[in-house]
Amino acid sequence: MTLKRVVIKNDRIRSLERRHPWIFSRAIIASDDCEDGDIVEVYSKKDRYLGVGYWQDGSIMVRILSFDKENIDDGFWTRRLSDAIGLRKRLGYPSSSTTTYRLVHGEGDQLPGLIIDIYDSVAVIQCHTIGIHMQLSSIATALKQLMGTALSTIVTKSGATLPRDYAQDHPDEVIIGERSEVSVVENDHKFIIDIEHGQKTGFFLDQRDNRELVGALSPDRAVLNLYSYTGGFSIYALDHDASRVTSVDISDKAMDICNRNAALTKNAAAHEGITANVHNYLKTVESDVYDIIVVDPPAFAKSQRKRHNAIQAYKRINAAAISKVKKGGLIFTFSCSQVVDTPMFYNTIMSAAIEAGRPCQVLKRLAQGADHPVSIYHPEGSYLKGLLIKVG
Repeated sequence: MTLKRVVIKNDRIRSLERRHPWIFSRAIIASDDCEDGDIVEVYSKKDRYLGVGYWQDGSIMVRILSFDKENIDDGFWTRRLSDAIGLRKRLGYPSSSTTTYRLVHGEGDQLPGLIIDIYDSVAVIQCHTIGIHMQLSSIATALKQLMGTALSTIVTKSGATLPRDYAQDHPDEVIIGERSEVSVVENDHKFIIDIEHGQKTGFFLDQRDNRELVGALSPDRAVLNLYSYTGGFSIYALDHDASRVTSVDISDKAMDICNRNAALTKNAAAHEGITANVHNYLKTVESDVYDIIVVDPPAFAKSQRKRHNAIQAYKRINAAAISKVKKGGLIFTFSCSQVVDTPMFYNTIMSAAIEAGRPCQVLKRLAQGADHPVSIYHPEGSYLKGLLIKVG
């Protein structure tokens, strides 16, 4: 089968030679009559083969699946998913203590546009592009063949990540099995995951290592978890004998599961779940109550044009948290906005500290876990940024 061709400018070849998987619209000189999702081959003006990927109309026109000349067929998906499974096994996932992890992390696993999270025997596939969604049947088949009886359910959950017009005709669905809720363990902590209604794929697996650090620092401490969602940080703090844990989130559904998760801990009586706007709630908090405050908001900016407003929002909430934490207390603060890079986030937190007028020390820089690998050629994949700060 002859694939459609895309030809790029000479001054854009270097990016592909460095194995960056994105080709922007401005880099393209000529292309065949491509439609969203088409598998295309990329060439230089001198007809040198540069890679194979898929087309999607937009700023990023082509996402490279392979820099080698190979067919994007069932065998391709089996090989790539087998590599991803092998890496997770080397990292120790799954195990008796952790039954939930990220199996495929887009460009970090050489599969741009594809996310697969595992919740015990449930796989949740999230497609971020039409090109990946059009390969869904092959992906699901390969996944089932490779994981066998370890997998009972495959769900596709891409309605919020695909282009709106396309998503309307391709609703989320259960491909194999049937389940909307699943129980998992993460570092021996128990969680209920709402697959159907939960944000993203159901849980924020990228924070596993950071939750563990919060837990280790929580014994006999009062912890405030802002934007708590279903209580990830809260459950670790409770299981590590925090004296008090307050979870705050605006979502009733998230808080319901947060409270259910807290009830599974040995320290449930120390938990209070509050459904409220985080900014408004923090205004009511007295100073010197909490030893640890976790600030883990959703992405305030998903595009460059919204970045300025996002930075101001990060600054406001962090200045308030720094003002409220006990003397000598700790702030765990995060941003998952890809358009807010690490230096920008650091400078924003510094501005928040200046506004709060308190001395602050950075104890540790925080990031996503190893099951969210980052291609060294695609630094954009390092999206989760965090700081652990001691406040004087």
